[in-house]
Amino acid sequence: MLKDLKITEFLKKMSSADPVPGGGSAAAFNAALAASLTEMVANLTIGRKQFESVENEMKKIADVAAGLRKKLQEDIDNDADAYKKVLTAFQFPKNTAEEKIQRTQAIQDAFKKAALVPLGVARDAFRIMELAQKVIADGNPNAITDGTVAAMTARTAVLASLYNVKINLSSIKDNLFVAELTKEADDLESQVFEKEKEILKHVERLSE
Repeated sequence: MLKDLKITEFLKKMSSADPVPGGGSAAAFNAALAASLTEMVANLTIGRKQFESVENEMKKIADVAAGLRKKLQEDIDNDADAYKKVLTAFQFPKNTAEEKIQRTQAIQDAFKKAALVPLGVARDAFRIMELAQKVIADGNPNAITDGTVAAMTARTAVLASLYNVKINLSSIKDNLFVAELTKEADDLESQVFEKEKEILKHVERLSE
C-alpha cells in the first residue's frame, strides 16, 4: 500500500518511470498533509486557558480534520488503483464484436471511477481549506503560519485534483455524467479562488 510507505520510499516511487503513483496520488497526499496541519493548529489551541472560548470548536475541527486525514490517506491508493483499472481495461481483448463492446464499457467505467476519486479528494481538500480558515481566525496565533500552509496546501490539492477530474472526463462518452461533473468541478474551482482570497486577506490583517 502506498500510504504505508516511508516518505522517502513514496517519493522515490513517485519519481520512477512507473505512471503509478502519479499526480492524483500526490494531490491526495497533499490534502492529507493539509488536514494534518489543520489538526495540529487546533490541537495547539486546545487546553490553553486563553483559548477556552473556542476550545469546543477546536475539538470539533481536530476531529473532522483527523477523519479527513485518514480518508485521504486511503485516497492515495484509491487514485492509483483507479488509474490501474484504466490501464487494465485497455488490455482487454478486442477480437470479436462482443469483446469490443465489453472492452469499451470497461474502459468507460474505469475512466468514470478515475474521475470520481479525484473529485472526492477535491471536495475533501476544499473542506480542509474551510477548517484551516477557522483555525487561522480563532486558533493559537503562534501557529498562524502553519494554518496558512495548511490552507495553501489544501488549495493546491483541490486544483490538482480538479485537473485530474477534467482530463479523465475528456475520455468519457456519457454526456450527462460529463456535464454533471464538469459543473461541479467548475463551481468548486471558483469557490477555491474566492476562499483563497478570504484566507489571505485575513492572514494579512493578523500579520500587521
